Amino acid sequence: MTWPQPTRERHDQFCRVEDWERVRDARGRTGTHHVTYELGLFDGRILRTRISHPVDRTAYGAGIWGHILRDQLEVAEGEFWACVLDGELPDRGSPEPSSEALPADLVHLLINRVGIAEDVVARMDKSEAVARLHRYWTDGE
Repeated sequence: MTWPQPTRERHDQFCRVEDWERVRDARGRTGTHHVTYELGLFDGRILRTRISHPVDRTAYGAGIWGHILRDQLEVAEGEFWACVLDGELPDRGSPEPSSEALPADLVHLLINRVGIAEDVVARMDKSEAVARLHRYWTDGE
């Protein structure tokens, strides 16, 4: 597939659409040579990308563009353009909510009424938690 010419302006647009945080230097300035963005990932890593001033329609060469996609943004070119052109966010591996997550009310009762430690409740699956609460109500233990 043929993609549009990669530019500094499109690079900046990608960061804004994906909600990257514009960061400042150690002295609180935004910098004079680059616009710097960071994105915190679910796995704890922080991606960082820099766009040279001015953020304009100046095109990137193939080598630097490949480096930016691979090493800074960590996206395939198709993901980049889907984000810029269509607003589709790249798949960053967000954690899937557990289908066996304990309801908040159940957790509250186990900790505050039954007196089970929070870390013990966190290791319970739903059937264990319900059985433990049932035992408390029927046997008082």
